[in-house]
Amino acid sequence: MNEDARFEDGREAPLNLGAMDDQDVKILSTLVQDAVFPATEMKWLPSERRFALLINRFRWEDLPAAERRKRAVERVQSLLVVDNVLRVASQGIDRQDADTILSVLTVTFEKGDDGAGFVELTLAGDGGIRLEVEALEMTLKDVTRPYAAPSRSAPRHDV
Repeated sequence: MNEDARFEDGREAPLNLGAMDDQDVKILSTLVQDAVFPATEMKWLPSERRFALLINRFRWEDLPAAERRKRAVERVQSLLVVDNVLRVASQGIDRQDADTILSVLTVTFEKGDDGAGFVELTLAGDGGIRLEVEALEMTLKDVTRPYAAPSRSAPRHDV
């Protein structure tokens, strides 16, 4: 066979990706853009030096197929985990309010000395989470089957 592979030829499988540098973080940021989660689904485990979020991720990678086949767009529950975390700071978040739903806009990595740095999650509504890390090690793993997005539409970003 002498033709290039097409995106459509790929098999559908849950994501299980890692990020070890700022370029990897850009890819994960794209995949978690518009993910939503209750404030109660953030966990900081200082003894394990781990910060984890259980998010309801919009499946951007599935959007072309959904549009082409005229079927519902999807979300999936995923774990976004950052390891080697030394400190966590947040702004504009009431972690005790179970009704507070947060939405991820971007994830970035600000590199410091010797591989250390800061992972920053910018949230809609001026909220944010800043993780000081000894070394960048982040994973994104889908943990449920995809489900039809309750909104029935893709998130929009009007400029």
